[in-house]
Amino acid sequence: MEGWPLPCGPAENQARGLILWLRPLFHPRAVPLGRAPFVFIPMASNDGTRLNKYLASCAVGSRRACDELIKAGRVEVNGSPCLNMGTRISHGDHVKVDGKRVAPREVMIVAFHKPRGYVCTREDELGRETIYSLLPASLHALHHVGRLDRDSEGLLILTNDGDLSQQLMHPSKSVEKEYLVTSNQAFENAHLDQFLEGIFTTEGRLKAKAIERLSPRRLKVVLDHGAKRQIRVMFESLGYQVTKLLRVRIGALWLGDLEPGAWATLNAVETQMLLGSTKPVKKRDATTTRKNHHD
Repeated sequence: MEGWPLPCGPAENQARGLILWLRPLFHPRAVPLGRAPFVFIPMASNDGTRLNKYLASCAVGSRRACDELIKAGRVEVNGSPCLNMGTRISHGDHVKVDGKRVAPREVMIVAFHKPRGYVCTREDELGRETIYSLLPASLHALHHVGRLDRDSEGLLILTNDGDLSQQLMHPSKSVEKEYLVTSNQAFENAHLDQFLEGIFTTEGRLKAKAIERLSPRRLKVVLDHGAKRQIRVMFESLGYQVTKLLRVRIGALWLGDLEPGAWATLNAVETQMLLGSTKPVKKRDATTTRKNHHD
């Protein structure tokens, strides 16, 4: 019938699709008279993979970020914009984001020993060395989960798994991170309690989950919520300067003897250790380091 758009998508979706008329959202001259733009929204089913999870498996972003892409109309399923958050993707479906086809990638999770003097970014506007200059091209598509500042070093996770990134970073998960910190002067006992009770700083009230003196100037600090440069800010607020900061643990996964600049792919057990669901192992076996420095 003239003036009515034809259904889109595969035959099984045409039968259950809904056409939403969006004429008020468009300029009257944007489409010919008698024809209205539309968005095809397939009804949700219990088969296949939920759309946001599918997009996350394509390394588009975390599920929450993918939800925003869907809401913004930037996702197409089988050639039609899809706004239904409950849509499930089955074998043979074609999905695009911003007009580009996406497909699930093999999940890769890497533990990297970030050396001092490198920044956590792909390109630095100040021309500083980045962590990606130490990694082979095959790992450049991975994003770093959180960051360590230029003068800090230690365990850093890189992955293309958006869900894992969300779990490690979300405050509700309270994933522990342990640091060895060296101060420029002896640390007073009274300040140990302040670290646990909370210190009021320009960044707000900051506190550590645990702190332990290892020597007059060396301490172990555990955080389960992290603000930007939190440890350095807390030390500076009490009149100290951090001369060395090394992250040695995330969740139950330890840096172990992974050398600066080296990286290792994680197996399923080590990945679960990241989330703290396995009893901590004090040192990662050197045999788990399957890759060495990038030449």
